[in-house]
Amino acid sequence: MAGSAALKTDEPVLAVAEPALRRAVDQWYDQLSAERRASPHTLAAYLRDLGAFLDFLTFHLGGPPKLRDLESLKSGDFRAWLAHRTQSGLARSSTARALSVVRGFYRFLDREALAHNAAIGAVRSPRRTRTVPKALAVAEMSDLLDSAGAPERETSEPWVAARDVAVLTLLYGCGLRISEALGLNRRDAPAIRGAGGSLTVDGKGGKQRRVPVLPIVVEAVEAYIAACPYTLAPDGPLFVGVRGARLNPRIVQGRLQTLRAQLGLPKEATPHALRHSFATHLLGAGGDLRAIQELLGHASLSTTQRYTDVDAERLLDVYSRAHPRAAGDS
Repeated sequence: MAGSAALKTDEPVLAVAEPALRRAVDQWYDQLSAERRASPHTLAAYLRDLGAFLDFLTFHLGGPPKLRDLESLKSGDFRAWLAHRTQSGLARSSTARALSVVRGFYRFLDREALAHNAAIGAVRSPRRTRTVPKALAVAEMSDLLDSAGAPERETSEPWVAARDVAVLTLLYGCGLRISEALGLNRRDAPAIRGAGGSLTVDGKGGKQRRVPVLPIVVEAVEAYIAACPYTLAPDGPLFVGVRGARLNPRIVQGRLQTLRAQLGLPKEATPHALRHSFATHLLGAGGDLRAIQELLGHASLSTTQRYTDVDAERLLDVYSRAHPRAAGDS
């Protein structure tokens, strides 16, 4: 608890909060950390969201809020906070997450008999804008992977190009997140088993899933391992940088930025777009939506269903370019 308390002392708003409220935040934070095993990144984001809410209340109420102030807030007070976020230009998705954090804090206060407020339950979350994943065309993906095999500069080591091909092929061939791919250790390297390989991936929230690995992915990874000048320990990173440490995501992002410029690809051609392309191309080839959900590690089918919108857009584009009536012919 001392570590979490020290962390929260650095927050200006929490530093001036009344002792009872600070203790409540400490207990809430520790519960998230110990019981829910939230990651440090998630904990920091939750703390920022709660701190921003208390910061607003400091202005809204004319002074640092106390536990009894949190208990007496009305629906209009919460709506004023949401309106403030909108006026500040914050995205709806960000506000929806912040409201979820504040609701969770109030649920904690209620369970611990520290404060009760029914008004928070009546506040509607802002409707999130439904974003359509950006995917590359099959031909664009082919050009991208072919170009990644060429050294970025004349002075670049050939093994670096082999590594880049392996990473990008893995992202596209298995639909991995960049964090999942770069989090792999040497012992996780896929091996051909019969017609193909398989890979166990640690996804979001510590959830594991097993994905099939195409032989072309296995070949790309094995070519990188053979070319890599470093000894890759079984418990050490699979993908390393030029100094032998675990490869940083920014290196992969920078390589894709260079390839985008060379190939004239859209700005949406990011490492995550390769995962989107994996799902979109599978769906376009007749892949089952629930099977794709399992491969991507989505907790909800509704998240995977976004790719049906991508495929519908593609079909409409083909229709508009190919159908004679769409071209205005009589």
